[in-house]
Amino acid sequence: MSENHTITVNGESRSTTARTVADLVRELDLEPEKVAVERNGVIAPRSELGAVTLGDGDVLEIVHFVGGGDAASDADTWSVAGHTFRSRLIVGTGKYTDFEQNAAALKASGAEIVTVAVRRVNVTDPKAPMLTDFIDPKETTYLPNTAGCFTADDAIRTLRLAREAGGWDLVKLEVLGEARTLYPDMRETLKATEVLAKEGFHPMVYCVDDPIAAQQLEEAGAVAIMPLGAPIGSGLGIQNRVTIRLIVEGAKVPVLVDAGVGTASDAAVAMELGCDGVLMNTAIAEAKDPIRMARAMKLAVEAGRDAYLAGRMGTRKYADPSSPLAGLI
Repeated sequence: MSENHTITVNGESRSTTARTVADLVRELDLEPEKVAVERNGVIAPRSELGAVTLGDGDVLEIVHFVGGGDAASDADTWSVAGHTFRSRLIVGTGKYTDFEQNAAALKASGAEIVTVAVRRVNVTDPKAPMLTDFIDPKETTYLPNTAGCFTADDAIRTLRLAREAGGWDLVKLEVLGEARTLYPDMRETLKATEVLAKEGFHPMVYCVDDPIAAQQLEEAGAVAIMPLGAPIGSGLGIQNRVTIRLIVEGAKVPVLVDAGVGTASDAAVAMELGCDGVLMNTAIAEAKDPIRMARAMKLAVEAGRDAYLAGRMGTRKYADPSSPLAGLI
């Protein structure tokens, strides 16, 4: 007869007769290919779940990914860490009414990358819908992020689990300084960037709009710099065009505005400054018509990119008539 163990799964005490992590996953009626497991602070590789034994008092975390059309011209692509994309718009997966609306907005946006948060599996309802049921990671690039992490250690741990769950090395790193402003803690962010880069991750890093900080992140191994346009979820638009432009001019890796976009004109401004792309979530998800706003953002990013490539006219202090004044009747 199997021995009972008392273990903790995702913060809750649980009695089980499972001998191994694989037995526990089956007991919870979960699909191994959709989850990652950490036992006592150490990730259990999916290929070895049957060999990792369980004992009384073990603490386990089981996580999965949740939600937090035509693209640009094929000739105008951008690349990051060996991946090439046509769309310069990245969208998030949070705040939508449901996964179905999220998937519809993604399609309307034309985006090829979605950011996904890593959260605990609901072991009380393992068959509850998951993001992967609506947005296929084989067709859309998942960008696991560390939303909600306030220390480098938490962010690193989260992304190690994310890699185990989905196999992705391209990740989005954000380490927040406080809950009120959601501004990044650059000391912790830099620390996490260095560790992740050494472990073979390719971190795209959320940061302050500071050219010096951007340079330091690049030197630490960031594969993309993602300065905020304004506080996360504020919809205030790009508050400091000067520093964003300076970051773009000094960077040798892609620069994408991350956070603060509220409407289509904000996205166009980011692209006109020379950014390689724009990441947004709330601006689409909280619009009165998210699907239509997703389409508007797609067009705005494309228009802003075309305007940047075209080269805008020079500004003047005074009027300059379009039609010649000579020869008037």
